Amino acid sequence: MDERLVQRIRQLKEEKDVVILAHYYVDGEVQQIADYVGDSYYLAKIATKVKEDSILFCGVSFMGESAKILNPEKRVVMADSDADCPMAHMVTPERIAEVRAEYGDEVAVVCYVNSTAEIKAVSDVCVTSSNALRVVERIDADKIFFVPDNNLGRYVAEKIPQKQFIFHDGYCHVHKGILAKDVERKKKAYPDALVLTHPECTMDVLALSDFVGSTSEIIDYATASDKDNFIVCTETGVFFELMQKNPEKKFYPVGNSQFCPDMKLVTLDRVIGALESMKPEVVLSLDIMKEALIPLQKMLELAE
Repeated sequence: MDERLVQRIRQLKEEKDVVILAHYYVDGEVQQIADYVGDSYYLAKIATKVKEDSILFCGVSFMGESAKILNPEKRVVMADSDADCPMAHMVTPERIAEVRAEYGDEVAVVCYVNSTAEIKAVSDVCVTSSNALRVVERIDADKIFFVPDNNLGRYVAEKIPQKQFIFHDGYCHVHKGILAKDVERKKKAYPDALVLTHPECTMDVLALSDFVGSTSEIIDYATASDKDNFIVCTETGVFFELMQKNPEKKFYPVGNSQFCPDMKLVTLDRVIGALESMKPEVVLSLDIMKEALIPLQKMLELAE
């Protein structure tokens, strides 16, 4: 890593009173310069506790929006304006309105945090992959409309059979692209390796797994395990933290396409550019922030 870039980032952070939050899926060198690194749930919690005047988010747009909604008085800046999440746009307010019209007060709209502020604003509660089971179990509703991710929704439904789920057809292209046949091939190549899988993967991949959990849970599981070899079914940005915590262990991707191109738009140069200009800033209407805050706060309350 270029030490001059690191020093410049430190200087700008101090001058402008900025805290840097980074998701596990951005490049390792960006994770290294961040003040806090984590999955979506951890970063949402941290965003409510930081003391700095401004937040620089190294991740995709919905993460910056969530930080702004939770901290309307703070300036939230994205490291890259083009870093987005396709899944976040795979459900519309109109579709949610249709389901509410059909089921009335019996249904609760559970919104995966990987969604736009507009979708959060018309939902009842948000969830992340690390708290979805806990939150949905505690919701006072027997019918759940889970948006936008079909795969995470089905994983949660399998664990909570007493509730009726209505699924949407959204998905993460990275996790959906991890195929069961490739996992089986990798298991043959490394028969002693445990398979660690994110619940955004399809159900046939989950069925081949030794452990299913969020990004942070995968890291914790591998770190606590007495095994030395792991096949990892999630975005390869997580390998940086896995290897930092477990330098003696081996981690194998399933294939060559386990990366999110949007997350990889975030580079040290983009971080410096954002710190220098304090742009692009996350701007949301007051009405959207007010409505979207309710399901985010409910998530934080129910997940404790």
